[in-house]
Amino acid sequence: MNDQIQPAPIHVPDAELDDLKDRLARTCWAPEPAGGDVDYGTSNARVRELVTYWKDRYDWRAWEARLNAYPHYETEIDGTRVHFGWIKSPEPDAIPLILCHGWPGSVFEYVNVIGPLSDPAAHGLDPNVAFDLVLPSLPGFGFSGPTPDTGWGVGRIAAAFVELMRRLGYSRYGTVGNDWGCGIAPELGRLAPDAVIGAHVTEAWFDAPDDPELIAGLSERDRGAMEAWQQFSTTAAYAMVHSEQPQSLAHAITDSPAGLVGWNVQCMDDQEVEAILTHASVHWLTNTAGSAIRIYAEADREQLPVAADVPLGVIQFPHDLPSVRAFVERQHNLVSWTEADRGSHYGAYDAPDLLIDDVRQFFAGLR
Repeated sequence: MNDQIQPAPIHVPDAELDDLKDRLARTCWAPEPAGGDVDYGTSNARVRELVTYWKDRYDWRAWEARLNAYPHYETEIDGTRVHFGWIKSPEPDAIPLILCHGWPGSVFEYVNVIGPLSDPAAHGLDPNVAFDLVLPSLPGFGFSGPTPDTGWGVGRIAAAFVELMRRLGYSRYGTVGNDWGCGIAPELGRLAPDAVIGAHVTEAWFDAPDDPELIAGLSERDRGAMEAWQQFSTTAAYAMVHSEQPQSLAHAITDSPAGLVGWNVQCMDDQEVEAILTHASVHWLTNTAGSAIRIYAEADREQLPVAADVPLGVIQFPHDLPSVRAFVERQHNLVSWTEADRGSHYGAYDAPDLLIDDVRQFFAGLR
């Protein structure tokens, strides 16, 4: 490929789907000691449940068709393939918006918000706030395929997306992010401050300041959020492995679909089975299970600053890792903060109406 943009509808060959089912049928089950199903990681019973459903009931073609209801394209940026959905609004004054997912998710995180954001009138919403949507698979993830080299952390991905939006002809646009997208979306604003009108995220990243007075004055809510982040940083075993030894793990989760879903489900076990298996299928069928996890190691190595001047909007879903608002206010240009009454880490999927409403309100004031 070169810098041209080419149509790239999604289609997984039948042979690859047959191979997946065959591998699932021949799963070699890990022995589990008595009591090993509690506090030792994903249990044997849970993996068996998911593998059985994946093998006997899951229909990849239905999900593939759902995504293919929208046009898809590909281009080459900085030596790697970038695959993206490009959904143009029928509204003439639509705001361009790039949506950034994370791990172990995929572009399917946003499948429930595409229609209402791009064509609000068709969904009973005010057509004066509408969006042209650009929905890329992060380099190294999903339909973009494995990256050919190292170094694809938040900064390099954001730079690639700045170039993508330039190629699409957008000189002013907004960004939306979840999970790793919460770092990528504001980073676009740092790299292209004249182009990015605002960043909307579900988690606002921050550096814990060395300020005893500020910490002592935290609200009860913020103190709980700080403690949650501290606990996450010391107990998220998957993040430690990804940061230190991603390639060591890559061999196992690239060779075994049962191993892949057993590993990935630790971060999305509150989701419905179909959603869990769709994200796992994307990673498996595109051979990106191993390359996607490298973003943790790359982010550790690049050490980008967290703060950015771009206007920031935050929606906090109750079943997600909370951000410390006092720290966010100090380190970002925070202009909107919403605490939702429902929704998980994948709020765009399981509470789409709340995300849609918040995104629309945020960007309506930033045209």
